[in-house]
Amino acid sequence: FPSFFHQHDQVVETCRVSFDPLIMATTDVLTLGRHPLDTLFKPNSVAVVGATERYGSVGRTLLKNLISNPFGGAVYPVNPNKPQVLGISTFPSIAACPTKVDVVIVILPAKAVPALVQECVDNHVDHAIIISAGFREVGEEGERLEEEVKAIAAKGNLRIVGPNCLGLMCPTSGFNATFANLMPRAGSVAFVSQSGAMITSVLDWSVGQKVGFSAVISVGAMMDMDFSDMIDYLARDPHTKSIVLYMETIGNARSFLSAAREASMTKPIIVIKGGKTDAAAKAAASHTGSLTGSDAVLDAAFKRAGVLRVEDIA
Repeated sequence: FPSFFHQHDQVVETCRVSFDPLIMATTDVLTLGRHPLDTLFKPNSVAVVGATERYGSVGRTLLKNLISNPFGGAVYPVNPNKPQVLGISTFPSIAACPTKVDVVIVILPAKAVPALVQECVDNHVDHAIIISAGFREVGEEGERLEEEVKAIAAKGNLRIVGPNCLGLMCPTSGFNATFANLMPRAGSVAFVSQSGAMITSVLDWSVGQKVGFSAVISVGAMMDMDFSDMIDYLARDPHTKSIVLYMETIGNARSFLSAAREASMTKPIIVIKGGKTDAAAKAAASHTGSLTGSDAVLDAAFKRAGVLRVEDIA
């Protein structure tokens, strides 16, 4: 990531942190077991519901990204109206896929999402990435839909990324479940953002700067999984040496502080917090449907958790 950040009108050099070997050794032992999010970041099978041939569509771009960057898993386009998409045989439903599906990527109108999530639960899917928008950020009806989806998912222990997100990618393994235009080189920085636009800007910048990433994650409106879930996973990821967050709203503050406090013992965490001005706060709320919280309170919380807040990227 950049060599320097701006913080309160000062230039702050990227952290160089040394750690106690005993702590590092203990952490290595703790990371040997499987993590609940392993099947999200290292799936054996992925279904794309809403895959389509239409040029320029999210369904086409996302499917193309998955099959253009082999990650070692099967890809199942789900489209009951087409026999093939991009030369790959489609399936009419998740139940029709030939093996258990680890991750379902949802590219459907918001009103169709509850029924699809119920299908995921019925077929024991572990994770869903909801690309679709149209939930609490659009008002009362969207909020009702979101609560319905959450209730269905909770009954089946289905974990959700999104909605209103770009997806996620792991350049170290080749897994690209996003509709971004490019896959960056592999590196050791994990970037987690609520803003898809920020992700695309950083990816474009990274090409010229030859910066690599271990993971790039768009959490969107954080209906279920939030920053704390991603920090907890990335803290145990051997490919990740540092974590950078672009945050519009903190989500579950207690969970975030707990995860950040533990992770920051072994890996630096840097937060770029949006929504500081009134205009930025309104823009953030229109995307996530959430309030951004008191800026002074967040600053104090970050310091307590060992997180470095910066104002922008140089």
